[in-house]
Amino acid sequence: MAKQQSVAPSFSGTAGDFTGLADDYAQYRPDYSPSVLKALLGLLGKPAAEVDFVDVGAGTGIWTRMVAAMGVNSAIAVEPNDAMRVKGIAGNAGMKIEWLSGRAEQTGLQALSADWLTMASSFHWADYDAAIQEFARVLRPGGYFTALWNPRLVEVNPLLAEIEDHIKTLAPNLKRTSSGRSGITESLTTRLHATSCFDDVVYVEGRHVIGMSPERYLGAWRSVNDLRVQLGPDKFEAFLGFVEHRIAGLDSIEATYLTRAWSARVRT
Repeated sequence: MAKQQSVAPSFSGTAGDFTGLADDYAQYRPDYSPSVLKALLGLLGKPAAEVDFVDVGAGTGIWTRMVAAMGVNSAIAVEPNDAMRVKGIAGNAGMKIEWLSGRAEQTGLQALSADWLTMASSFHWADYDAAIQEFARVLRPGGYFTALWNPRLVEVNPLLAEIEDHIKTLAPNLKRTSSGRSGITESLTTRLHATSCFDDVVYVEGRHVIGMSPERYLGAWRSVNDLRVQLGPDKFEAFLGFVEHRIAGLDSIEATYLTRAWSARVRT
């Protein structure tokens, strides 16, 4: 009997659906700033070993594993997409991370069960009001919700700026959903201050530089959902071809990332 080959799920073409992108996401997406992580832990007012942590919209667990490695008491990753969750479980590398199917608006978690709840590069996909109410329900008194993103600082590298600008030639009116420097992040401080669920809003940011192989840099672009959906398959493939041409022959691409984090304490 011939051995069957496993076939990766194809991309659905739907905004926010990362089915078919999980392999690239898990393999090529960059880490967040370690300095920002340490600063955020400092807000909690207790040792990491006493913190029950939840990461909602965890994807393949990049941020989840970074937090778990700091020695938190418990770590739960909540992810609605089956393919992403499977990749996350496979990447646990012996860490005690519990993976659950759920979403921001309905996590499935018990009330008052977490000290810190985060959404890393995913809060822009959530129903804001429903998610905020759900997070306030899950968090213990004095607990914090953190929304964070990890956009590239393309302006510090002319090559990366050229690549980013090429998107505008393909779609002049394109509006990035998840860049971390537009959309929800433009008003998030004000919106969190205005909610009846949270107070003590704190913003933290930190830069970090990652040297990427051409393969990793191209793979990171392949994992981007909003750009792929808005450009459509033909223009997206043309964009990837342009990127591949511009980085051909390079040993490494130096990419600067800006981790941006908004934290708010649940009202007591």
